[in-house]
Amino acid sequence: MSDSAGMVSVVLPTYDERENIGILIAAILANVQRPLEVIVVDDDSPDGTWQVVEEMAETEPRIRLIRRRDERGLTSALMTGIRQAQGEVVAWMDCDLSMPPEMLPRLIEATDQVDLAVGSRYVPGGADVGHSLVGRLFSRTINLAASMLLVWKIKDWTSGFLVVRREVFDYITLTGDYGEYCIDLLARATWMGFTIQELPYHCVPRLRGESKTATNVMGYIRRGWKYVLTVLRLRMTKRNIKPVA
Repeated sequence: MSDSAGMVSVVLPTYDERENIGILIAAILANVQRPLEVIVVDDDSPDGTWQVVEEMAETEPRIRLIRRRDERGLTSALMTGIRQAQGEVVAWMDCDLSMPPEMLPRLIEATDQVDLAVGSRYVPGGADVGHSLVGRLFSRTINLAASMLLVWKIKDWTSGFLVVRREVFDYITLTGDYGEYCIDLLARATWMGFTIQELPYHCVPRLRGESKTATNVMGYIRRGWKYVLTVLRLRMTKRNIKPVA
């Protein structure tokens, strides 16, 4: 049996999360009972997030730090971590503690039966109390449009809280600059025949620090148009996406 048998890789993309990252990593290590590695991909945070992780890794072999000095961006950070991951399943989540690490075991367990498990704000039992009213309205609108134009059964297209079986990445590479990668991943995975389950969770306000998402109407518009273009592109190219044999 290989050393990675049953292993879970948790990828944490970070930028200026010094105040939250140590708490999050400790909670992940405490809650996930399977063989585990935590891969922090830090974009050379000015606040020294990488230093906190580096110090933790000195005494905890399950922690790995990738400090990127010449590359930036959420999606590319995720792909960097995924390529380095050794686990049979790969998980990721926001690093601001808006997504409960206590939820990870349920998502991981779900991948014993499905290919992708999604923490969802928009299925029964889920909620989003972590964003402003404007943010929730924008999110609801984008997600409703994606459900109507792409796959109705998926409700939280912009979750960003996922556990995915490694073999999915033999066929799909994450694309995009920010959260639109999640729309692309879920649509293509569904059309290729991979199975997806959404599990409810409550998104809460970040614990400390400044949000990386939009905070006003203009910010949501700047982010949102890429989401809209992604939905329209997928709608037009659906016929070109073939099921995995």
